Amino acid sequence: MCVFSFPKYDYPKYDFLIDEGDNVTFGNQVWKVLYTPGHADGSICLYDEKNRFVIVGDVLFAGSIGRTDLPTGNFNMLIRNIKEKLVSLDDNVVVIPGHAETTTISNEKMNNPYL
Repeated sequence: MCVFSFPKYDYPKYDFLIDEGDNVTFGNQVWKVLYTPGHADGSICLYDEKNRFVIVGDVLFAGSIGRTDLPTGNFNMLIRNIKEKLVSLDDNVVVIPGHAETTTISNEKMNNPYL
């Protein structure tokens, strides 16, 4: 069986769920979970306050935002989450999207037509 041309897999069962505000630790890195649905249900961003970067996946791009036309996408929710949870970060925070070039919060405030 395929969903959006991708084969359906029996994924392993998760050990636990993460929520808004939780910290995820990888070695010496500690990332704060920012729950940012809108591109897709369950979307999160991982914010490293110490090193001043945020991994945003397909939520935000340099000069653009993630698609909202696929199942569970919601344009208004995505914009609200970007404005409340990402644009509110310090201007110098580096934004690392799932693909394409990196940007900064400051650059997106000034140049992103969706914001």
